[in-house]
Amino acid sequence: MTTTLITHAACLAHDTGSGHPERSDRLRAVLQALDHDTFRELDRREAPLASLDELVRVHDATYVDLILGNVPAHGHVMVDGDTVMSPGSGEAALRAAGAVCAAVDAVTTGAARNAFCAVRPPGHHAEPGRAMGFCLFNNVAVGAQHARARHGMRRVAVIDFDVHHGNGTQAAFESDRDLFYASTHQSPLYPGTGDRNERGVGDNILNVPLPPGAGSDAFRHAIERDIVPALDAFRPELVMISAGFDAHRADPLASLGLTEADFAFATTALCDVARRHAGGKVVSTLEGGYNLVALAASAAAHVKALMEG
Repeated sequence: MTTTLITHAACLAHDTGSGHPERSDRLRAVLQALDHDTFRELDRREAPLASLDELVRVHDATYVDLILGNVPAHGHVMVDGDTVMSPGSGEAALRAAGAVCAAVDAVTTGAARNAFCAVRPPGHHAEPGRAMGFCLFNNVAVGAQHARARHGMRRVAVIDFDVHHGNGTQAAFESDRDLFYASTHQSPLYPGTGDRNERGVGDNILNVPLPPGAGSDAFRHAIERDIVPALDAFRPELVMISAGFDAHRADPLASLGLTEADFAFATTALCDVARRHAGGKVVSTLEGGYNLVALAASAAAHVKALMEG
């Protein structure tokens, strides 16, 4: 078994307009980095469309209808102050969520050891009934519920190392003790959630907020001393990663101060947890990262660690 890469050209057609940080060039940079001889063994697949049934396991049906029903025929529509839709956004969002479901299928059936979904728009800020923070559907949460509904899994964990707290994933998970969400993120920072005292039910939520400029040591300590022991106690049947790379020291939207080596470190640690409890099953999906050079290098380090894990 190898690592599967799932993406789709439709994700490039989600046009956020001139000057928007979550732009198509982000995905182009990631795919170009993965089009290197180092990654020739990747199993490359196209993302399918998520079904409505898959989406409504996480999102309110009225919300799904609202998003898909308001995709513009031309131009742009503002969903909130920084979340944009264009004519290509509907298919892109369905492919992004569908990619994570397909990745779950691949790792649970043994077709792949682990998988990375190079997709956009990102998802971890999307709440069950609200789009925000560049996100339309919560791709990783849709994938987690797909693992339960389609493959009979009970305990699914999502670990989020995006520099921004994944308020949407937390909102989708916090009342279900068999879903676990852990996040490292800069605080204070958008969206203003993710305090340590937000613990869900049965401590199924673990937030490790880090101050601006915290750097590598604090991040690695959070992974080793906070998140890994909690995951070992939870014993997940599937490990999922919200892989945001905007905690990189070169990123323009935050100032946590990490390097690509830190993302590789976290990925290796999570693969180790997956080997202990989940037969090695890991599904990762792209979230943030807005400096193109740093994003490309960080995604490549992440995928290389998956291939080695």
